[in-house]
Amino acid sequence: MSNFFWNNIFKKTRSECELITDLWQQTPLFNNIPARHIHALAENMHVRNFQKDEVVFRQGDQGAGAILVLEGQVKILANNTLLADLDVGDFFGEITLAETDKRTADASCVKKSRLVYFLKQDVEEWIEIEPRLGTIFLMNLASILAQRLHQANKLLSEKE
Repeated sequence: MSNFFWNNIFKKTRSECELITDLWQQTPLFNNIPARHIHALAENMHVRNFQKDEVVFRQGDQGAGAILVLEGQVKILANNTLLADLDVGDFFGEITLAETDKRTADASCVKKSRLVYFLKQDVEEWIEIEPRLGTIFLMNLASILAQRLHQANKLLSEKE
């Protein structure tokens, strides 16, 4: 007879880990990285629940990694300007995978949400184990950051 008090309530179900894997695989961060490697990473990622209007982080907070929207919706604001409305499968905070620095915007949940944290420490450990895939990942990250910089430059030049 199984007693639910002795089950590991913190262990992700197989289907949740597969969903996290599938969502990350669809992002440009994991271009050309095999699903089995993403799945192995997803098994160690942290899922956190947020309520509607709950703050994920504020501009100036110390960053620790990238965040994927598993359920719900997140808005990103900087100086009270809406930068993005993010839905399931979108990610944010990836700057801290390159440089653990202060957050550059505010993030809060528009509705009840579940977010998946991919920490810089986990990236660094993975790169030591899988340097070839780590290099691919870092090139993907550099490409994403460059695209965001180009977009920001374009928006700034249009304001002038």
